[in-house]
Amino acid sequence: MILCSSAFAQRNKYTKTHINNLSTFDDKFMHFGFSLGINSSDFTIDYDLSRNDSLKRLEVDPQLGFNLGIVTDLHLGRHFNLRFIPTLSFSQRNIQYEFQSFRGEANQKFLKPIESTYLDFPVNLKLRSARDHNFVAYVLGGFMYSYDLVSQEDSRNNSSNPDDIVIKLAKNTYNYQVGFGFDFFLQYFKFSPEFKLSMGLGDQLIQDNTLFANPIDRIRSRIFLVSLTFEG
Repeated sequence: MILCSSAFAQRNKYTKTHINNLSTFDDKFMHFGFSLGINSSDFTIDYDLSRNDSLKRLEVDPQLGFNLGIVTDLHLGRHFNLRFIPTLSFSQRNIQYEFQSFRGEANQKFLKPIESTYLDFPVNLKLRSARDHNFVAYVLGGFMYSYDLVSQEDSRNNSSNPDDIVIKLAKNTYNYQVGFGFDFFLQYFKFSPEFKLSMGLGDQLIQDNTLFANPIDRIRSRIFLVSLTFEG
């Protein structure tokens, strides 16, 4: 009798430690949530220093920003989800220039910050592993359209002061995305850390042949995003 009671207690203890939270979560065709994230925004730039004999250095300094999004998730099957996450994204990249002085003076350095506030519309296909109690690993990929609310595409660079010249980028951009993450099913909601890379498709530069735009052939965005999603 004592042995039977002990065995039942051990089995009950084992069962309790392996309770599946939100056991019917994946039975829903659609669910919603929100996403908070930090991004590191960068550019890949193709340029030719020979177009300006005095230009000696052109570099991009990535900066941190943040994202806030609304999650809509469609459950297409046991291992597939289609995700649409409209997002408000704040980002900045700094482009550094250094020009040689030919009169014995110190080289001239210019820092051109490019700030963006994007409305992002990513659509991703999520491929999930089988659920192991309260844990799922996944990979994802897809495309994203972005509209820059503060783009200076229509600015006029007619100033003779180099400090007033801006680098003009297109308002509309398109990106492809790849990433991975992990789903943790908690008692009341699903929590997911996610890591995603967005790469721009096509050239974003509006070429107006200024001192700073002329050496550049092409600019494409490159954004690394770490986000936390909460879905119920």
